[in-house]
Amino acid sequence: MNVGIAYADKFKQTWLKLEVPDGSTIKEALEFSGLLKQFPDIDLENQAVGIFGKISKLDTKVEDGDRVEIYRPITADPETVERRDRNNDDE
Repeated sequence: MNVGIAYADKFKQTWLKLEVPDGSTIKEALEFSGLLKQFPDIDLENQAVGIFGKISKLDTKVEDGDRVEIYRPITADPETVERRDRNNDDE
């Protein structure tokens, strides 16, 4: 079965297409992809993963054609960060 794996860090976006055995989980697909070795800073215990933008658990089974995504942690709290006004002509 064919799945895609998407991950982006601060510097690089990665998109892989690979074949995984039927019945594979998200975690198994990620391990099979080699992405965890390529990006050792990925921490599946603390980072969310999902399929097509929907957060999912690591033991969720993937289906043919799924896009598995690894989400980076939020680095700024939107409640405390000053809003950037793109239409401000004063600058």
